[in-house]
Amino acid sequence: MTTPTAPPDTDQLLAIAGELMQRACKLGADAAESAVTQSRATEVAVRDGKLESVEGSESKDAGLRVFFGKRQAGVSFSDLSDEGISLAVERALAMAKLAPEDPWCGLVEPNLLAKAIPELDLYEAPGWTSEDLSRLAREVESAARAIPGITMTETAFASTGETASASVSTNGVSHTARRSNSGYGVSVIAAGDNGMERDYSMTSARRLADLRSFAEIGTEAGKRTVSRLGAEQMSSGNRPVIFDRRVAARFLGSLEGAISGPSIARGVSFLRDRMGEPVFGEHINIIDDPHRPWGLGSRPVDGEGLANRKRNIIENGVLTTWLLNSPSARQLELEPNGYATRSLGGSPGVSTTNLHIEPGGQSREDMIAAISDGLLITEMFSPSQNQNTGDWSVGVSGFAILSGEIAHPVSEITVAGNLKEIFARLVPANDLKFWSSANSPSLLVDNLSIGGA
Repeated sequence: MTTPTAPPDTDQLLAIAGELMQRACKLGADAAESAVTQSRATEVAVRDGKLESVEGSESKDAGLRVFFGKRQAGVSFSDLSDEGISLAVERALAMAKLAPEDPWCGLVEPNLLAKAIPELDLYEAPGWTSEDLSRLAREVESAARAIPGITMTETAFASTGETASASVSTNGVSHTARRSNSGYGVSVIAAGDNGMERDYSMTSARRLADLRSFAEIGTEAGKRTVSRLGAEQMSSGNRPVIFDRRVAARFLGSLEGAISGPSIARGVSFLRDRMGEPVFGEHINIIDDPHRPWGLGSRPVDGEGLANRKRNIIENGVLTTWLLNSPSARQLELEPNGYATRSLGGSPGVSTTNLHIEPGGQSREDMIAAISDGLLITEMFSPSQNQNTGDWSVGVSGFAILSGEIAHPVSEITVAGNLKEIFARLVPANDLKFWSSANSPSLLVDNLSIGGA
């Protein structure tokens, strides 16, 4: 039987990151930042009760970004030998000297860095062996295959992993973190008179106690798949549409892109002139919580070392903030506000952490009961969005709603609209679940264009 190995040593990672930064400065860099990560993961896949694969991976990677005045360059690499580090440092310095000037680049001013770093619960020592993973994958598959109508398994899997990281910079950042992640899922196929359908379900969490049961996941995957059999097209027209919570969180991604500092600084956002104005209905609150216990997106500070906090990005429908890192903040003449992300050797990006739409007071079932002719969307694919105008369309499948009840499955449909109008008319149900880093209850839009038969 395999046994879990010791967790990655964050002190060792911090020492490597410090060595990288110091070498860059000794060779003339005006400023530098470095990061080192170490990841381990094991995944087991089964099909028809038989082991298909056992994949184990372990990696240790580093990144370095250096500055000469307003010139910068970064490298990422995995050769952490003394020679490998020397080559990476020399390459980063040579690239930075030849890079064009960027007036907005640079490390965060030291006085803006977090004064204290909160301790978050993000790590649980992996408790699953490869034998446990094999058993769990078989159990979730068995639960799915027990649903009448399921004919075969596409894949069933279980996985566990951990990541440790360390980052330092010449402006005073020195930070380590450790995170864990485990989960399982299954994708199955059902056959009917009109062909085959597939669907899936999965669960992922930082600690095992937060995982949904294998029986729930398998049963959900099986029922979802069988319910898709016999799908029809829907006639074109305008109808009320409900987005199941499984897909409703996609709107959070559209919002995040529209309020990101880099997009606003470039002027390529359909919300670029809406700060402080109503963007959603007054009943809508959208909250980002970077310190959510065991949250899949939680982080104690942002990617540049700034303090972060729970914030209503949308409060009573009103847009309250941009998502800023230091380059976009400088360009917009604002202060960075804790949304920076970092990649190994790259310039900072921006993102939210644990983002969710607050639930409403009405159940999804009550919403459906009030619709005489509408659409329940359970899957979305191939979205198209104009970032400047907000024009949006997406391919969907789901179920027709007739006389207040879910009727037959539908597919080969497109819904379209403008996100500014859609945001203003969204009505949340009360079925919010915190199952990922972006979560939403089911959402009703009272009138959307549907393209079908």
